[in-house]
Amino acid sequence: MSAKQKILVVDDEPDILDLISYNLTREGYQVFTATNGRLAIEKAKEENPDLIILDVMMPVMDGIEACRLMRAMPEFKHTFMVFLTARSEEYSEIAGFHVGADDYIAKPIKPRALMSRINAILRRTSQEVVETYSDKVAIADLVIDRDEFIVYRGTDKIILARKEFELLYLLASKPNKVYTREQILKSIWEDSVVVTNRTIDVHIRKLREKIGESYVSTVKGVGYKFDLN
Repeated sequence: MSAKQKILVVDDEPDILDLISYNLTREGYQVFTATNGRLAIEKAKEENPDLIILDVMMPVMDGIEACRLMRAMPEFKHTFMVFLTARSEEYSEIAGFHVGADDYIAKPIKPRALMSRINAILRRTSQEVVETYSDKVAIADLVIDRDEFIVYRGTDKIILARKEFELLYLLASKPNKVYTREQILKSIWEDSVVVTNRTIDVHIRKLREKIGESYVSTVKGVGYKFDLN
């Protein structure tokens, strides 16, 4: 992990800001803070962080709106954004993913779990967890060959149906990123085909049967992700 990686923490509760900042600083990250969404946008423009941790409920501007606005700005299109949510706020998790969040962390904050999650997210940039060369993606113990529409797991060759392959390629190209069902529909089936959520679920089930259960995780009420944790 590079000590130069920057994290912006946004929460209106001083105790939570202190707790998260302390643990991130111990890990070697450069940490900045803000107490509402509007200040978060200003600070993000100043510091260009690698990751932004946003509380959902804040005064002046909440985390959902701040995320939505930043995702519309070219400089933050690829910045990792993670929400802090209470366990009872499933609606907030869903809303967060729909405006472009990459993940969420449940309150109350557990420092060890927090650092594990943050390190996993930032591994996408600090380590070569995904190698893309030509039309191939190498991730975990899989090699996904888009030229041949074949997946290799070790020395085993796995043959997938076309849509199953495209679904795996989409998820694996950005590991740990949650794709909503709407994003999957638009990317894989486009607008010209009538497809239901059930169709996606069936393709995910068939994909798991062929490559194994551990690669693709379900995020309840939202969608799916390729899991590296």
